[in-house]
Amino acid sequence: MGRPVVLSNGHILVGLNDYGTVHDFYYPYVGLENLTTSRNLNHKIGVWANDKFSWLDDGSWKINMDFEEDALVSDITAESDNLKVKLHFSDFVDNHYPAFCRIINIENTSDQKADIRVFTHQAFQISRAGRSDTALYVPEGKYLLDYKGWSTLLIYSETEDGEAFDQFAVGNYGIEGKEGTFRDAEDGELSGSLVEHGGVDSVMRLRFELEHGQSAKGHYWVIASGSQIDAEAIHQALLNKGIESRLEATRQSWNDWLATAKPKLDGVDEKYRRLAKKSLLIVKAHFDKHGGVIASSDSSIYNYGRDYYCYVWPRDGAYALLPLIELGYKEEAKKFFEFCADTMHPDGYMMHKYQPDRAIGSTWHPQLHQNHPELPIQEDETAGVIYALSRYLEVSGDKDFVRDHYRNFIKPAGDFMAKFIDESTSLPHASYDLWEERFATHSYTVFITICALRKAAAIARLFNFDEDGQKWEEAADKIHGGLQLLFNPEGEYIRKSVLLKPGGDLEFDNTLDASSAYGALLYMDNALQSEELSSTIQAIEKTLLNSSPSGGIPRYENDNYFLTKKYLGNPWIITTLWLAQYYIRKNQPDKARELLDWVSDRAGTSGMLAEQVDPETGFALGVNPLVWSHSTFVETAILLADS
Repeated sequence: MGRPVVLSNGHILVGLNDYGTVHDFYYPYVGLENLTTSRNLNHKIGVWANDKFSWLDDGSWKINMDFEEDALVSDITAESDNLKVKLHFSDFVDNHYPAFCRIINIENTSDQKADIRVFTHQAFQISRAGRSDTALYVPEGKYLLDYKGWSTLLIYSETEDGEAFDQFAVGNYGIEGKEGTFRDAEDGELSGSLVEHGGVDSVMRLRFELEHGQSAKGHYWVIASGSQIDAEAIHQALLNKGIESRLEATRQSWNDWLATAKPKLDGVDEKYRRLAKKSLLIVKAHFDKHGGVIASSDSSIYNYGRDYYCYVWPRDGAYALLPLIELGYKEEAKKFFEFCADTMHPDGYMMHKYQPDRAIGSTWHPQLHQNHPELPIQEDETAGVIYALSRYLEVSGDKDFVRDHYRNFIKPAGDFMAKFIDESTSLPHASYDLWEERFATHSYTVFITICALRKAAAIARLFNFDEDGQKWEEAADKIHGGLQLLFNPEGEYIRKSVLLKPGGDLEFDNTLDASSAYGALLYMDNALQSEELSSTIQAIEKTLLNSSPSGGIPRYENDNYFLTKKYLGNPWIITTLWLAQYYIRKNQPDKARELLDWVSDRAGTSGMLAEQVDPETGFALGVNPLVWSHSTFVETAILLADS
């Protein structure tokens, strides 16, 4: 189950699941900490109407998940034929306050008057063990409080007339054999239990007497703060301003942000414009205000993997930035580059990945390979950030910012890449590939490293650091001289990698990998005139394209990542879009549109693009959404519009 709706303001990110209920709640960083548990569907919404009760996730509701085209505001409908009730949700994370807000429109669709009671249930896990939190009712402010240490959550609901919730209950969740306090709601009444600690949850009720066809609204919010005092101040501000006005302010804030992209988005084919706009919003939602860009907020990956995607990969962050840079956004780019400058290793390279708070993230790269110490890095991540920074300079002309980061980022990175070369091959020393799986000198990494060295050299000369510029240009030329090792003469395509073994022998990996072609296309001069690239594309078309019933392109031959059926691999969104970009650059727009249509058809009903799709059903696989998928769609749609 992915996240068909993601809401964010750079401090809080909330992911809603297919039932419209909260599944991820990240605070105080986008991607850190997740105050729910990824292995459970914690938060619930229930409705009692005329002696019948139902939870939205019990399978009886018809639910449509969507969000607005111009703002991160949900547009969710849920209808129950059994209860004769229809709900509409407008959810948002406030653009100014650290608050998740929900406006619920409740409609009586029966042919008689109805007593309708709406229950909002929340089960946060602030402490990592889920056994030390406290939840309680605060009578003076008439709200619920859930807290542990540095995190305080103030929870409140009211009718549109300002009448606070009329019943509540606080209890235990998921410990000591207790299923959860939400069960207390199923008879339509709540016990009023006041406080509990350990694994805790709470539920509150809004009650409406509605005539046939009549509707009413309920307001709900969760404020995240560092203390009860600060949370109360924000709570009072929401009460004074009104949640409806905060919705309009947040909606306007997103509209204003999109205005920067409007000139180029208006030129995008109307067929792709809506998904391009939504993709931009999804990309922006994953930017933390401290500079990090997480790969995905979808924590459900943890149910069948060992970790989340809520880390800052320098590569993913750079690719998330590239379309924003082209569209004229500056602040996001500058904050990300500052994040990278702050986290770069003193020796001039980026590590595998980072937490949004700048701590080093988890890794599976060993520091020993064939009994030789090796850096646990992917060199393309260092090169990719340099490339993105150079593109920022070219588009924005912001010389002052780039100059300020010459000594603390550009020079260390340029010097590292210039030294990280094997003399016997003239190619970059081995590191892990962009797929984070194999240790070797990969074609993709070679191409982007050459480009990054040339871009760094150009920046050095611009700022009169001619010695650096010459050194890095010479290093790029040296690597370029070793490119013949990357071509497989038998298959006539660019091979995946070459590995210089400790004894001096070369080990070739002739796997056909989509990234090898993409690296050459994007980062090599005169690539479109290259016979090597042309023959590699032909091999991809023959072997990888449409290699499964679902169509699309897997990452490489015999890719087993999440593969459940006997095909060459699951189709990926980004690799399919890479081929579309090649067609655009080769002035073959009809072929490109076929692939863009393929991607658009595999977006969820709300426009979410996953990492990959099932090779037979075409259903989403992997994290959903994946920021890289969305940024590449935007990039490709704009490239097509400009062609």
